[in-house]
Amino acid sequence: MNAELNSLARRARVHAALGDPARLAIVDALTLGDASPGEIARSLDMPTNLVAHHVRVLTEAGLVVRARSEGDRRRTYLRLRPEALAALAPAPLTGVERVVFVCTHNSARSQLAAALWRHRTHGAAASAGTKPAAQVHPRAVAVARRHRLELDPTRTAHVADVVGDDDLVIAVCDNAHEELTGPVRPRLHWSVPDPVRLDTDEAFEAAYADLADRVDRLAPTVSPGAHHD
Repeated sequence: MNAELNSLARRARVHAALGDPARLAIVDALTLGDASPGEIARSLDMPTNLVAHHVRVLTEAGLVVRARSEGDRRRTYLRLRPEALAALAPAPLTGVERVVFVCTHNSARSQLAAALWRHRTHGAAASAGTKPAAQVHPRAVAVARRHRLELDPTRTAHVADVVGDDDLVIAVCDNAHEELTGPVRPRLHWSVPDPVRLDTDEAFEAAYADLADRVDRLAPTVSPGAHHD
């Protein structure tokens, strides 16, 4: 817990340092190359004393480091520390062997999410439902085919028959999130609207796009050990 709080405190300091438009402009200026404080002042049309203040804040937050010029030793160059920006992201999810996506009927959203995860991460994934239907919805099958996803239209399953101890369980509908309060509990909840309610191609495409965006955001946070079949 202490390590987690320390990590949050470090991230908060970085966020605070970036909260000023001038400091954000300095970070932007250093993203692609190094510069001296004087060069920063000229490029941003900012007084040198103000640049010095902002650079001090950025340095204390661990975003910027100073290095003496190997040519003119009187000159100092500023360099951005990209790893400090990368640290703004939440800590990765570790110990995940497989991702299991759950919805009510296991006929659309959870099936598409699992197919997306396998396709985009090459990781192990499965899907299940709290009240599984007899088969996958035809429009979900059609969406998967349009986006070249592998999806078995005849295979649905109950959460009790699928979820294991090391699985990362994600509820992709509100009902499943609210119903699963026993031994199987979702670690994450994606409130994706049920496309079956409208039963149109547009609704299923919207659900696919929502799930694809969420998969892309989650994938980098899952430990590499989960990215295998």
